[in-house]
Amino acid sequence: MTSEALSSRATGAVAATGPSGPKPNKLTLSRVGVYAFLILAALFFLMPLWVMVVTSLKGMPEIRQGHLFNWPSMLTFEPWLKAWDTACTGRDCNGLKPGFWNSVKITALSVPVSIVIAMINGYALSFWRYKGSEFLFGVLVFGAFVPYQVVIYPLIIGLSKVGLFATLPGIVVVHTIFGMPILTLLYRNFFTSLPVELFKAARVDGAGFWGIFFRIMLPMSVPITVVAVILQTTGIWNDFLFGTVFAGRENMPMTVQLNNIVTTTTGIREYNVNMAATILTAAVPLVVYFVSGKWFVRGIAAGAVKG
Repeated sequence: MTSEALSSRATGAVAATGPSGPKPNKLTLSRVGVYAFLILAALFFLMPLWVMVVTSLKGMPEIRQGHLFNWPSMLTFEPWLKAWDTACTGRDCNGLKPGFWNSVKITALSVPVSIVIAMINGYALSFWRYKGSEFLFGVLVFGAFVPYQVVIYPLIIGLSKVGLFATLPGIVVVHTIFGMPILTLLYRNFFTSLPVELFKAARVDGAGFWGIFFRIMLPMSVPITVVAVILQTTGIWNDFLFGTVFAGRENMPMTVQLNNIVTTTTGIREYNVNMAATILTAAVPLVVYFVSGKWFVRGIAAGAVKG
């Protein structure tokens, strides 16, 4: 018997014994329950956002009618313009615009500085371990769980002594310090998951600390760097406590300006302006997550949570 005949017979046997026909599509009770739970959960979390959006597009007379979930009968973007440009944040009525640019400056300076330092720390703690490195790493991890409120007063005293309190460099230093533990943990775990043979081969070829870092580790750390950028950007942008204490009046971030708009006690409480200001403040983190969400998942899968 020829090889073609044997192949044909084998193929026929597989076809005869293998699955055939349309794939069964049964709608079981458990599947219905899962879908129902997911739909209810999505509606639960989307409901506040829907209320914020429709309220921000209504005029105050329509809001006073009490139809909270209804789409506005007369669409208006005036609350958005007022929230951005003319809403009062205390004695100043410049809207969220100054706070937005302050948040941009704080985030643009703090994110690169904290990531570069954490990357070098994680690299050193992974491949260039020295005496006491494990103890230092434990201290860094412990720092990730220390409540911020515990160290605020010592930081105020320390920054005041060196002239950095209530300044832009001061708030950058604070965000860098508090971002260091979790970012160092991420980078250390990522570098530990890489094959140690790469490091040994580079050492054999004569590469030193910085040569291995720039030529090997840095190009390979792109996925975890995306994770770090997302975490730091959203964390710093959403920060309120440090911005209130350490930024100073001239550098108040957008979240502090939002609080001043919402809690103002002068004039009429304009709920549409408050909702528009809230959405504007949350827009940047939302965009970051929507644009780079898949990169975040890839970075986590590439070793961000490996030990």
